Amino acid sequence: MIAVIDYGMGNVGSIINMFHKIHEDVLLASDPESIESADKLILPGVGSFDNGMSKLSELGLTDSIKKHASKGKLLLGICLGMQLLGKSSEEGKLEGLSLVDFHCNRFSFRNDIGLKVPHMGWNIVSIKSNDEILSGIEGTPRYYFVHSYHAVYTGDKDILMSSTYGYEFTAAVKHGDVYGMQFHPEKSHNFGMKLLQNFARL
Repeated sequence: MIAVIDYGMGNVGSIINMFHKIHEDVLLASDPESIESADKLILPGVGSFDNGMSKLSELGLTDSIKKHASKGKLLLGICLGMQLLGKSSEEGKLEGLSLVDFHCNRFSFRNDIGLKVPHMGWNIVSIKSNDEILSGIEGTPRYYFVHSYHAVYTGDKDILMSSTYGYEFTAAVKHGDVYGMQFHPEKSHNFGMKLLQNFARL
């Protein structure tokens, strides 16, 4: 069973609706027991880094999420949910889940290039690594982004996809059985639907 973590920080309704379109059952999980019993987890998120980590901690979910990942069960972080998978963010002071080895930095570029923060809207991605979750993603894949911060590595390990906004940044990651997508697959029509369908069938 796929469980979507409901901690008051994500657009869970859109995610559930997308899974219903691909005829997959999902449930909401807001307690440690539901998280630990799930086969696969989705960690959504909209908002600030510290607020997200605080909400998870208040509900007693951080250890359950880490335990889930340590058992080799699939976990997918979306938008802020992806950022929470990392170690930290310039946006806050709290430690992340530290399931993937990256930090999050704010977009930083010259004001005269005409780009605004947050990065909002559709953008093309480049596939950087072969993985089952990318099966059937062909042509020119494009996804819907809304974010001011992005994952930064010291190397290119774990990077599945990148995109460009002022400069190239990480759009999707994988470390073991933990996935992260900076964009919103649930808002990205057919390309997003295919990713979630692949995740459900892994």
